[in-house]
Amino acid sequence: MTLTDKFSFAVHARDGAARTGAISMPRGDIRTPAFMPVGTAATVKAMYTDQVRALGADVVLGNTYHLMLRPSAERVAELGGLHKFMNWPHPILTDSGGFQVMSLSKLRKLDENGVTFQSHIDGARHVLTPERSMEIQALLGSDIQMQFDECVKLPCSDGEAERAMRLSLRWAERSRKAFAGKPGQTTFGIVQGGAVPALRIESAKALADMDFGGLAIGGLAVGEPQDVMLAMIDVVEPHLPQNKPRYLMGVGTPDDLIESVSRGVDMFDCVMPTRAGRHGLAYSRFGKINLRNAKHASDPRPLDADSTCPAARDYSRAYLHHLVRSGEILGMMLLTWVNLAYYQDLMAGMRAAIAEGRFGDFKLSVKESWQRGDN
Repeated sequence: MTLTDKFSFAVHARDGAARTGAISMPRGDIRTPAFMPVGTAATVKAMYTDQVRALGADVVLGNTYHLMLRPSAERVAELGGLHKFMNWPHPILTDSGGFQVMSLSKLRKLDENGVTFQSHIDGARHVLTPERSMEIQALLGSDIQMQFDECVKLPCSDGEAERAMRLSLRWAERSRKAFAGKPGQTTFGIVQGGAVPALRIESAKALADMDFGGLAIGGLAVGEPQDVMLAMIDVVEPHLPQNKPRYLMGVGTPDDLIESVSRGVDMFDCVMPTRAGRHGLAYSRFGKINLRNAKHASDPRPLDADSTCPAARDYSRAYLHHLVRSGEILGMMLLTWVNLAYYQDLMAGMRAAIAEGRFGDFKLSVKESWQRGDN
């Protein structure tokens, strides 16, 4: 691990558009491409922080919206900041809260200043602006802080995509000016524009001209097919700075990850592996395995006898099926462990393959293994 007092990013190797490198920060390096487990409310659901670290995670994600509502950013700050609060001394990225305001709030009113909304928890009224979002993230003490933006669901009209993109650009400038990070902390801008190539390009170019530490591609994986998402990455990538990390927000499936890395994306986050684990679905090198299915009831095999993850290697499918069907908490814990282990193993495999110039073969091999399954 490289200890530094500032934020920096270096690409160490390329294979086609795919690249591997490292983000260096005071709390440690983030090896890229990186998958960030989602710790929305200061916890990666059903996991201990030391487990998450042991699987290979260099960074986790926290969320402004959820933490401002409960327990409050001010309380977290009083208790020593988010790292101390959740016992995670490594890098943390915080989302700005914009997506959650749009998707979870009971009632909301959006204007140039920001968003007035009612909490989904108790109906209390709150106002979230670019300045307040950055203030909350500063109180939390996260290492990478996201600009406040408006995320629209797809499909949407070109006019709606343009309105939200231009508002997000104005909010990006306000977020950048309001960023009050300590040495080593940074803020990322977010490319918007729906599924309209010209809008995406305009957004990417404008953000590239601003002084952000990295750029994210937002507003994807919100209802559109995978081919639309990948097309938007193809459109945007040439206009993103080569010397800064690229973060595809809220993505995704293992196939989404490998396809996006092949297009030059460096960072990802998604609730999918943890959520799937809580609902009986395992991700593995054999593809998806639904432990709810009756065919697993008498299967003595582990999920993957060669896995380095004890949950995948040391428990039978029959036992995991029993836990899932019985609604036992242990089933949720074990399958979440399995899924995060697979995601981190996939990222490590991609990093090694890019460094060795064999990413194309690695991608083909992984996809063939998913197609073969384990039967």
